[in-house]
Amino acid sequence: MPKAKVSQNAVPISSNADNRTPVKISSSGTPIWYKVIMFGLMLAGLLWLVVNYLAGTDISVMRELGPWNYGIGFGLFILGLLMTMGWR
Repeated sequence: MPKAKVSQNAVPISSNADNRTPVKISSSGTPIWYKVIMFGLMLAGLLWLVVNYLAGTDISVMRELGPWNYGIGFGLFILGLLMTMGWR
């Protein structure tokens, strides 16, 4: 197998940390209200689905919504999950 040719003026690769540009990370993070809304939406969606499953026929509002209850429950839960992408 032929060997690779190494030129005399090749630039050596250095893994020094001195060559890297530091990136400042915000220490504040995500505000508490964002986390409360995010977890609240996920919990509300889960509770909507559980209540619909256990007592959906006994609650008049849920009985009128019918299959839309699944859309509401999963919609709230998915909104909360989408908010996790903005969580730092």
